[in-house]
Amino acid sequence: MNTPRTTSPQIPVACDVLVVGSGAAGLAAAVTAAWHGLRVVVVEKEAVFGGATAWSGGWMWVPGNPLAKRAGIVEDPAQPRTYLRNELGDHYDANRVDAFLDHGPRMVEFFETHTELQFVDGNGIPDMHGDTEGAATQGHQVIAAPYDGRALGDLLGRLRKTLRETSFAGMPIMAGADLAAFLSVTRSARSAVHVARRLGRHLVDLARHGRSTQLVNGVALVARLARSADQLGVTLMESAAAKELIVAEGAVKGAVVETSRGRLEIRASRGVVLASGGFPHDVERRRKLFPRTSTGHEHLALPPASCSGDGISLGESVGGVFATDLASPVAWAPVSKIHHADGTVGHFPHIIDRAKPGVIGVLANGQRFVNEAGGYYDYTAAMVANAPQGAEVASWLVCDHRFQRRYGLGYAKPFPISVQPLLRSGYLVRAHSIGELARQCGIDVEGLKRTVAQFNVHARQGQDPQFKRGSTAFNRKGGDAAHHPNPCVAPIEQGPFYAVKVLPGSFGTFAGLRTNEAAQVLDDAAAPIPGLYAAGADMASVMGGRYPSGGINLGPAMTFGYIAGLHLAGQLCKPSTGGKP
Repeated sequence: MNTPRTTSPQIPVACDVLVVGSGAAGLAAAVTAAWHGLRVVVVEKEAVFGGATAWSGGWMWVPGNPLAKRAGIVEDPAQPRTYLRNELGDHYDANRVDAFLDHGPRMVEFFETHTELQFVDGNGIPDMHGDTEGAATQGHQVIAAPYDGRALGDLLGRLRKTLRETSFAGMPIMAGADLAAFLSVTRSARSAVHVARRLGRHLVDLARHGRSTQLVNGVALVARLARSADQLGVTLMESAAAKELIVAEGAVKGAVVETSRGRLEIRASRGVVLASGGFPHDVERRRKLFPRTSTGHEHLALPPASCSGDGISLGESVGGVFATDLASPVAWAPVSKIHHADGTVGHFPHIIDRAKPGVIGVLANGQRFVNEAGGYYDYTAAMVANAPQGAEVASWLVCDHRFQRRYGLGYAKPFPISVQPLLRSGYLVRAHSIGELARQCGIDVEGLKRTVAQFNVHARQGQDPQFKRGSTAFNRKGGDAAHHPNPCVAPIEQGPFYAVKVLPGSFGTFAGLRTNEAAQVLDDAAAPIPGLYAAGADMASVMGGRYPSGGINLGPAMTFGYIAGLHLAGQLCKPSTGGKP
């Protein structure tokens, strides 16, 4: 296996732009600035680059993107603004929203035209809240095209691997046709051939490279950006933690960086971009800001442990404002905890399973509390709000044998993968009756029996009068189109029955450094701090702490990274009103 490269004596200590963090936002800023002729250094405190992006699904919310237009999907620029105005309410920042919506399509076009980053459309993915005025049913999503990691050369060994819990034996699986093939491998000859080819290639990759080279999702995005950065002469430094910003002549001019050779001053004549992944692993900030988190440890953050607030602290040290006045400080996600056989603990995000027909989510009282097929943020926010005060914030996803073997439940894969190891570890609970399942989980027995019985009465007709599951395009997209009459609803009645415990977690944080439409960090007088920029989760979310659609973390991260790179290069055009009402 390749060993991550450490800092060498040839690393420059003078550049035009220094980027702190190597996820989508940081690499987007680096590539943009470098393409415009600037000398760029990227520092990453971990021994591999990619940050939280490499562990993500990789989707980007970019209304008006070129791929949608090429498919004939043309919408009024006022429509996404209307949607965001209604979704964000008092947290709608017109200047930053305009910058995002105007530059998002330009960002996609720039990377498509000038770099290794190519995209695949997600035109069929609807916005999450279809009953909100302005919501779209298509044309807002893009994702990095799959990438052959062998093209990275030495960079491959320096790239963060896909999150263990969302891969299959270390092989990432792409949402869409790839995932559908894995889920239907026992029911479709075409799927079986596809999966066999993927697995065969993966075994060869493990033997030759010690890892998968079939890169998809977030790791494909990072790989393509890193390859582009390398081609443009960007210096990528791993195991290099920014410890202190350098201020000279009233402007940020670089940083002191801790490397394997000791401390190094990197002078950046144009400025510094902070893009280190927010603070999902800063336990003290979590304790102060997250609801129902009295010690700071009651939370299962999905990003790597290195995303611990470094960029925000650096920004604060020179007068930047940490903005916490958002609707939510955290990008909630429902997460289950896995105790692996090797003694490690992993976290699994419940994105796919909740919308499939034949599963419900319940609290300790045995009652449902939300439309399970809705957004992952919405599920978790409802769990936090509805769990009894003083009790652990938790829910259980409950299904029957037919569901688990067809779709899987959390980390427990569908047939033909055995569930025995996860039953032994306690991750998955199985019982021959709903009452016994409730007793094993610590759920109110009569409450769960009553909930399942009431749910089944209507589910047999494909109905859910309590929460109207399957009523929106987003619900139905996550369901099973082959299941009728409702792709999201089926009864739970064929034992044995299964449950998995779900806890509050996150894809990252929304609270961050206050910035303007040019990604410049602002001081307490709302004035830009010369030479200092923030993007990604180090920047307070342009969504104001709301979660209107999938991809609202990476879409803005890529866009404001691009904006920061343009501004540093003196190439940023003022955004138009774009049809703003």
